[in-house]
Amino acid sequence: MKLSKALAAWGTAEFPAIFKAEVQALGTAALPLQAGMAHSSHVSGDAMTVMVLDTAATPTLLHIRAGIFYAGVIAGSCCSDDPSPVCEQPEYCELRFDIDTVSAAASVTLLG
Repeated sequence: MKLSKALAAWGTAEFPAIFKAEVQALGTAALPLQAGMAHSSHVSGDAMTVMVLDTAATPTLLHIRAGIFYAGVIAGSCCSDDPSPVCEQPEYCELRFDIDTVSAAASVTLLG
């Protein structure tokens, strides 16, 4: 994944908003959210909210710690007559994004 807009905005007042928008545009499938679930078993949909918690930089990498709010569901028995409603549960995890300062290539690590 590349976060070119976030890299270009680094050091400006607009960085948090641009980073949030670019990460949200990736969608939930591009992030390791499934592994961060605490209350449900499957990520539900593509909606998420990104919150920048901390930033740091080295000469070669930008490090951004972000909180991700998203929804999950507990999968039922998958029977056609299963009466259990599909109820979304709120989920939260923290991710670290490491963005290469030359290529804008980004890696994502689940922190918890």
